[in-house]
Amino acid sequence: MHPRRILLKSGLALAATVAAVLAAPGIGALAQGGAGKPVRLILPISAGSGVDAIARAAGPALGKAFGQPVVIENLPGAGGITGAAAVVKAQPDGSTLGLVSNNHVINPSVFRTMPFDAIKDITPISVLGSTPLVLVVNPKVPAKNVKELVALLKAKPDGYNYASSGNGTIIQLAAEMFLDEAGVSARHVPYKGTGPMMNDLIAGQVEMGVVALNAVAPHLKAGTLRAIGLCGDKRSAAAPDLPTIAEQGLPRYNVAGWFAVIGPAGMPPAEVKRVHDAFARAFTSPEVLEAMKKQGTMIDPGTPEAAASFFRSEATRYAALVKRANVKVE
Repeated sequence: MHPRRILLKSGLALAATVAAVLAAPGIGALAQGGAGKPVRLILPISAGSGVDAIARAAGPALGKAFGQPVVIENLPGAGGITGAAAVVKAQPDGSTLGLVSNNHVINPSVFRTMPFDAIKDITPISVLGSTPLVLVVNPKVPAKNVKELVALLKAKPDGYNYASSGNGTIIQLAAEMFLDEAGVSARHVPYKGTGPMMNDLIAGQVEMGVVALNAVAPHLKAGTLRAIGLCGDKRSAAAPDLPTIAEQGLPRYNVAGWFAVIGPAGMPPAEVKRVHDAFARAFTSPEVLEAMKKQGTMIDPGTPEAAASFFRSEATRYAALVKRANVKVE
């Protein structure tokens, strides 16, 4: 397949945003202790994303499992760096945690400089599960499957746009990997989060994009967006009739979204265990499992040790993918 080169914009805006977060004296002020105090759960993504839907569905169960209030806060920006920076800056007492996704380990390979070390400056607590990604198009696009979409893109090179939730995110990489596997091209239109991206997809301002299945399912049901195929290697129980992209002629294409809970570096082992056990109880409770099943999200909370190993292996994997796609920071 032909190599692809993507110029990503970082510049002074990224540096200024992250610097402001790292310098903010009030980070972590919502809760000044561990057990018995409110928990601030930071989502480094915008409202309307797949991880946001997961966190909101599990919120009540998390409060019960912790035995204390859990405040869920969206803090998007810079592909997840802004929110993760707030977690890194916080006191390591379990009062400030983050729910991160693939982007957390992708960013070091995408951005020339990072304000923190994505592996060393956090405490991995648990990889909680994964959620399917799906390639969708606006209904005005005359394609109902991979074969028809690839034919359109080949007939009109660079005549179509694809949206992403931000430069260098798993959403962009998943779309770029599809284009690379299919040997076609399209113009990239980055947005500041999944919500704005979805709005323009539905409005027809952009023609296609990759989105988490749980975030896009209502729009597929309403007919305001059309699914082309799932991005993973297996069909989803939440959409059993929707074929994968791999089974439609691109057998090497396989991308899924995962989500994990992290804390600042230096959390005491007892606090790591307390937080891990609370998340495991919440996410394996009957009501959350049922909600996740409806979303097509797979739940399998792992240990802190497994999370640490997974983060390292995923960082290596995505570094190779970023290099292959020739992703560059402008």
